[in-house]
Amino acid sequence: MDFEANYEISRTVDFIRTRNFTKVALQFPDELLKDSTRVAKALRSELGKGVRLYVMADTAYGSCCVDEIGASHVDADCVVHYGHACMSPTSTLPALFVFGKASIDVNACAESLRHCLSTASKHIVVLYGLEYAHALENLKTVMAELLQFSVSNSSVHFAEVACSSINPSGDKMTEKEQLYSHNGVSDIEEVHKYANGNSSLISVDCNKLEPCTKYSLGGLIWNMPVGHKMEDYLLFWIGSENPAFTNVVLTFNNCEIVRYDAEQSNLLKDFAYQRRILKRRYYLVEKAKDANIVGILVGTLGVAGYLRIIQQMKELIERAGKKSYTLVMGRPNSAKLANFPECDVFVYVSCAQTALLDSKEFLAPVITPFEAVLAFSRLQREHPHAIIQVLWDGTVLDFSVEQHTPPSRHVSSGLESLRLCT
Repeated sequence: MDFEANYEISRTVDFIRTRNFTKVALQFPDELLKDSTRVAKALRSELGKGVRLYVMADTAYGSCCVDEIGASHVDADCVVHYGHACMSPTSTLPALFVFGKASIDVNACAESLRHCLSTASKHIVVLYGLEYAHALENLKTVMAELLQFSVSNSSVHFAEVACSSINPSGDKMTEKEQLYSHNGVSDIEEVHKYANGNSSLISVDCNKLEPCTKYSLGGLIWNMPVGHKMEDYLLFWIGSENPAFTNVVLTFNNCEIVRYDAEQSNLLKDFAYQRRILKRRYYLVEKAKDANIVGILVGTLGVAGYLRIIQQMKELIERAGKKSYTLVMGRPNSAKLANFPECDVFVYVSCAQTALLDSKEFLAPVITPFEAVLAFSRLQREHPHAIIQVLWDGTVLDFSVEQHTPPSRHVSSGLESLRLCT
């Protein structure tokens, strides 16, 4: 694929020019750092000398989050984030996301999707890694052709990219325009195009005459008719077995899930490893109940709302009669945490896709804010079995972004509605 198209040079230039930014930080993950100089040169040739560009690498925390701390060192006006993103909202700086355009055989993917549609008795929700968002419209077109004469009672619901830029201080674009602005395609138009052309294809927007329930996860949004549950749908994931996919598996652990590996062009259905992660998380919650001293690990300094969650964790731990320490140390590892042997458990405040640390090698378990709620809340201590049965379903949610949460998953512990992190 063309280099400038893959890194969306034209769109990036337009984003910078229309907002009159003069200092721009370019954030690359390790695997894309090799292309950073070419991207910077391509942008500089279009923007001229009036805009200063800074390449950022080796972020202090997860590369999926926007590194506002690194950008603040050069007093940047905005950040252009390249590669995989968790889409956690920023605190102060505007951010543009360039997901990249991973290669995919659209025809083979459509055939696999059609096979699932013909063999499963459920409707299907198509989710995907953001690097495959560029192929979504082609996939819809091919599926419309394959299902033109289909008599199946099942339908395919496509999730859409929520947005490709974030501005915490507001933007000239309305919320609706920003929500449906990815790659310049209006999803509202696509709804009418596909819903009217083939009743088996349904895009993100619901019929305005019918109430819908909105779901959001990992930068994707989709709607379900009121009364329908996610457990009633088969989830079709397009992409690799990365943290975003693990997030989906643990969040919707009661759903039937298949994964289409775009690199190998095959369909996979066995996710026993992710299921074992869920069991271990439950075990860590049980261990955390006996802790006397709790370390609060700050896993982000940029995601909006992290200070509020840290304060809520302190209050929760204090109400439970335990002592807490707040620790800022970048990416946690066993050597760093070994310096705090007095801590019986650590609570890791981070985005949803970096929150699940494998703490087998650590001296003390590392849990997430939602797991801390389960372990330390007064309601949990008074009714331990009832709360676990109601709340422990493996939901993995990010603390800073609103999303539809079924009534049975609300936490009544005095904390604000966290997006539940497990």
